[in-house]
Amino acid sequence: MDTRVCRLHKQEDIHIETIVVTEPGPGEVLLAVGAGGICGSDLHYYQHGGFGPIVVKEPIILGHEASGTVIALGAGVTNVAVGDPVAINPSRPCGECTYCAEGLTTHCLNMRFSGSAMRFPHEQGLFRDRIVVDAAQAVKVSRDISLSEAACSEPLAVCTHAHSMSGGTEGKRVLVTGAGPIGALCAALANAGGATEVVVTDLQDFTLEKAAAMGATETINMAQNGAAFDRFAEGKGYFDVVFECSSARPAVASALSAIRPQGTLVQVGTGGEMSFQLSALVAKEIRWQGTQRFVREDFESAAAAISSRRIDVRPMITGNFPLEDADAAFRMAGDRTKAVKVHLSFAG
Repeated sequence: MDTRVCRLHKQEDIHIETIVVTEPGPGEVLLAVGAGGICGSDLHYYQHGGFGPIVVKEPIILGHEASGTVIALGAGVTNVAVGDPVAINPSRPCGECTYCAEGLTTHCLNMRFSGSAMRFPHEQGLFRDRIVVDAAQAVKVSRDISLSEAACSEPLAVCTHAHSMSGGTEGKRVLVTGAGPIGALCAALANAGGATEVVVTDLQDFTLEKAAAMGATETINMAQNGAAFDRFAEGKGYFDVVFECSSARPAVASALSAIRPQGTLVQVGTGGEMSFQLSALVAKEIRWQGTQRFVREDFESAAAAISSRRIDVRPMITGNFPLEDADAAFRMAGDRTKAVKVHLSFAG
């Protein structure tokens, strides 16, 4: 059986190609992919050929945010049935290394993550019409939601993990810096988690409008109305929890000024090197908590939250393109004045 794939050969050079897909083996399922979200890492691969030390060294099928429908089962599969809609978990820890044995699967020494150029040969991704995956990667979702919604399970899992690392948001005042997909989802989770306030900052009105639709109680455009943020720095700060989703130096500086003593700053955004005054961290006794990816329970929780629409991801889906228009989809995804989460649609 042949299937189309979205393969990046080099910077801004995407090909829609055809490869052969096999029948599922024992413990595997064959999926008809329905939707796939373009992530920031996909954008970096497309726009720059990589990011930091991670460089595309061979053609790579992009994509790690996807959903689909089960169309065939391998022997021994019982967790899903033919016809089930599923979110696809792109994370495959080895289960055998030191960190996996300790339950720290996000730090697996032999992690395989779909659509990643971190390893060589690269781990091929999910942007294709048909794919065979381990049955454990297929997480059933409700038939009452669209496959586009289900494809948001992976980014929501990232935020679910970040939320758990924060210690929770119930009864707390929360700041989210950056209103991209991850920022919007962090705002939604904070709101659903019982936060008393959820303030989101960004430089674009379009993304801030989507954050408001996702659960922000107040939004501030720091480029146009930065003075409105000044009140949060008074009296040693205001926020109990900060989700820093931009990895921009000015945003980190504003977060440090606005967080209360002994508050928790969860660093979700990643980027290059950054300088800041250590005294800002020490004087307030701030807990600066890193977070990366997610564990299986986070992914399952995210898929369930989307299935029930406890977290309604529809406002953040701002574009949907057929696979043959992948170049246009990537160009739109890179325009923050009119895009938050852009999806590709597939034959499934």
